Amino acid sequence: MAAPTTAPSSAEAFWADADRHLVRYGGAFTREIIDRAAGSFLYTADGRKILDFTSGQMSAILGHSHPEIVETVRRQAGTLDHLFSGMLSRPVVDLARRLAETLPAPLEKALLLTTGAETNEAAIRMAKLVTGKHEIVSFARSWHGMTAAAAAATYSAGRKGYGPAAPGNFAIPAPNTYRPDFTTPDGSLDWRRQLDFAFDLIDAQSVGSLAAFLAEPILSSGGIIEPPPGYFAALREKCRERGMLLILDEAQTGLCRTGTWYAFERDGVVPDLLTVSKTLGAGLPLAAVLTSAEIEETAHERGFLFFTTHVSDPLVASVGTTVLDVLHRDRLDERARELGAFLRRGLQDIAARHEVVGDLRGRGLLAGLELVVDRETKKSSDRLGSLVTKRCLELGLHMNIVQLKGMGGVFRIAPPLTATEEELSLGLAILDEAIGDACATL
Repeated sequence: MAAPTTAPSSAEAFWADADRHLVRYGGAFTREIIDRAAGSFLYTADGRKILDFTSGQMSAILGHSHPEIVETVRRQAGTLDHLFSGMLSRPVVDLARRLAETLPAPLEKALLLTTGAETNEAAIRMAKLVTGKHEIVSFARSWHGMTAAAAAATYSAGRKGYGPAAPGNFAIPAPNTYRPDFTTPDGSLDWRRQLDFAFDLIDAQSVGSLAAFLAEPILSSGGIIEPPPGYFAALREKCRERGMLLILDEAQTGLCRTGTWYAFERDGVVPDLLTVSKTLGAGLPLAAVLTSAEIEETAHERGFLFFTTHVSDPLVASVGTTVLDVLHRDRLDERARELGAFLRRGLQDIAARHEVVGDLRGRGLLAGLELVVDRETKKSSDRLGSLVTKRCLELGLHMNIVQLKGMGGVFRIAPPLTATEEELSLGLAILDEAIGDACATL
């Protein structure tokens, strides 16, 4: 066996090693070697500076390497980083209390985990145990994770080739106002009729064991689809009529990104279970399930079990408290509203200059821009989206595009809440140029 090498390799050797030794878990890897990151920017090994319009994996809401996060990690790692799952530390209890203080009643009980998939898995497991039922409903454009129950409730990608999903999973249409399926006489989305029809189908397929509805307040991987005002109140009523719990997955929308602490606040609907992840750790693996004392008590009485290696870990819990401190102190909910309006105006200017911009949507600093080759027919083009994405990276902007069948390429724009107007302006200018360059090649 050869001795391990530690010296930095050439770029050619790096990619040879990557191609030889890494499992490909999605699309192709971005062909850049990222050396470090700070604030809104990534820095490559060959000296390039790239503006990050995705906050890492939609997670680094305070930017990369925020000094207070860095200091918290250093301090906590030097005192207490990890414990046996049955032991508790002050950072864990402090974070649970602090999270409850950001939420409306009756959400006051927290389970601290590591990823969004893990929290959705735990929430589904709890909902099934508490209701005594097993059927789960979610949106047809949903993304809730790649673990068993979460993947079974995920419909935007990754379902084919793995055998049967967990029994009792159903999907209903996502209420897409740009591409309506049920319409009013003026051609707009008739979401009430769509929702009624969807649940008629659910009732016809159910074996009488509907446990919960799992939803994102804004469907991100589904193409930044935002259900219209009133939709979640009506969905909540559908759940109540059937004895179902409502689980909201705020992995990407929670903790100020949309301009309020939680996206569900707009709708005046409090879920039975709430999952938060990505933004809670600001780039580190931290997530939480939050629910009421009543639901937690019932689950506990029935033997709720969800041990994981890193449940209630003190290191990341301490980071979560620092994230909440910064969000409160710097009023980043207000900042997300203000910067979101600035970003929206810039995107509207781009739409006015480029006919391939079909739709703008989203809230706060979670924006979607859908590309089409014809505004009238809304015909999509995977090639156009790929060209714009590639050109953006060449010009120094990292963008993420969602390409789903039946929809155009949809850019998910989610810069850090700490970004400046100058940085947003830079990103908008690059995007504008990239769209123009891509269109010139079609």
